[in-house]
Amino acid sequence: MPRVTRQHTVAHHLVQGGLTDLKLTEAAQTKDRPGLYHVDGFSVRSYRTPDGTLLTVAGAYGPDWVMTRAEIRNRLEQPYIRYTVTDAPGLADHEQLVRWATSEELQARRRAAAARQAPLVAQLRRHQSEQAAEEAGQSALF
Repeated sequence: MPRVTRQHTVAHHLVQGGLTDLKLTEAAQTKDRPGLYHVDGFSVRSYRTPDGTLLTVAGAYGPDWVMTRAEIRNRLEQPYIRYTVTDAPGLADHEQLVRWATSEELQARRRAAAARQAPLVAQLRRHQSEQAAEEAGQSALF
C-alpha cells in the first residue's frame, strides 16, 4: 500500500522548481482541455486509489503542456524529493499520478545516474593521476 501524498506538499515542490501553480478547481481540472490556458503551469488534486490510499494527481496546462508535464516528472523524481510519477488508468493525457518512490526505485535511479556519470568520473580520475604524476616530477617525454 503506497504512502499518502498530499496536494500542498507536491505543489510546494513544483513551485520551488520554478513551475506556476494555476490553482484550478477540481471541476476545471476534469473538464477543461490543457491547451486552453495562456500560461504554462500545473494544478494538483486528490485521487483515491481502489485500495483507499489518498494520492495526488498533477496536471499540466498551457500552450506547451507536454513540456510542463515532463518538467513535473523531472522535478518530482529528484533524489532529494523521492516521488514517483506515473500514468494511471482513468487519468487524462495531461495528468500524472504522484506517489512516494519505493527503495527499489530509488536504488535503480542511483545506479542509472552512476552509469551515466561513469565516463566523466573515469576521465576526472585519469586527469588527477596525470596531474599528480607531473607534480611528482614524472612527466612524459612526448
